[in-house]
Amino acid sequence: MARKALGKGIEALIPATVQKDSKEPPLTLPVKLIADNPYQPRKVTGQEVAELAASIREHGVLQPIVVRKHGSGYQLVAGSRRLKASQLAGLTDVPVVIKEVTEKQMLALALVENLQRENLNPIESALAYKQLSEEFAMTQEEIARIVAKDRSTVANTMRLLSLPRKARLFIEEGKISEGHARAMLSITSVSLIEKVCDRIVSEGLTVRSVEKIAQSSNRVTMPERRKQHDGIRASTEEFLGEKLGVKVRLLRSGKGGRLELLFSDESELSRLIEWFKTR
Repeated sequence: MARKALGKGIEALIPATVQKDSKEPPLTLPVKLIADNPYQPRKVTGQEVAELAASIREHGVLQPIVVRKHGSGYQLVAGSRRLKASQLAGLTDVPVVIKEVTEKQMLALALVENLQRENLNPIESALAYKQLSEEFAMTQEEIARIVAKDRSTVANTMRLLSLPRKARLFIEEGKISEGHARAMLSITSVSLIEKVCDRIVSEGLTVRSVEKIAQSSNRVTMPERRKQHDGIRASTEEFLGEKLGVKVRLLRSGKGGRLELLFSDESELSRLIEWFKTR
């Protein structure tokens, strides 16, 4: 299967010397000397391995596995599926190329290898984006350049990780589509999301139907949400007022807002300024 092309910016994670194919012919190593890659974020399925093992029995391993030296043996860098399939096919030796790779480059290579796969499900993509963000402090724009996608696509995919576990599992298993999942993101009730997941499977709800359910649930819960916001505002004003010794007002505007500190005279203002300077 052809790999998806990655966009510009990959050099920031993986040097060209690590990415490019080696001019040296591959070596052959015993499978038992190759330890798993501890940074491999994707768990291959038994069916995937079995299908590839059948191909390997007939044609052999067509693309060498990438490894690095590790202690007295070697450690897998890229090619987890090929290695497992080779073991299942009964091979005792496999073709490899040896690279000098750091710990972080190992993770980056494993993530990139996964993101190139055509059958990566949305949750796997989201987890890979999250790791690139957390491990390498990458912005969504930088990730988007690497995977050759729009920033909004990366952002929306990452948002799927905020869904309840049942919904994420249904996405991974292919029971619900990414479109269905995105439509449920605005639903605040975990129990309702789980019920909608079941209905998508049992009733074949369309994405548009799920969007209508989400809109309806938001209208029902809006008064309650406003009540919660009022309670949070009051408790925040009280807490900060006690800490600062002045009246505090929290004013919301859309998703943001502003915080006002009300002082009665110049001396109270000076006291506030000194308080912040010492913090």
